[in-house]
Amino acid sequence: MNRSDAAVKVRTKATEKVNVNAEVNKAAIGTLAVAAGLVGAWVVTAFVGGLLASGGVIPMISNWIHAVFG
Repeated sequence: MNRSDAAVKVRTKATEKVNVNAEVNKAAIGTLAVAAGLVGAWVVTAFVGGLLASGGVIPMISNWIHAVFG
């Protein structure tokens, strides 16, 4: 029986391509989402503050009608 031992050289190269546009878009969307959340929280607090300052829902609506229509 013939036996042959051969050395095999194996090269591996791990490369990963990253799409820069996708990463920038993710960061932009995250920033916009945080900004929208902050603005939304400000709107809610302003609305609640207006309700408390006017004395309730009915007086707030009445004051808004007077402010818009005179």
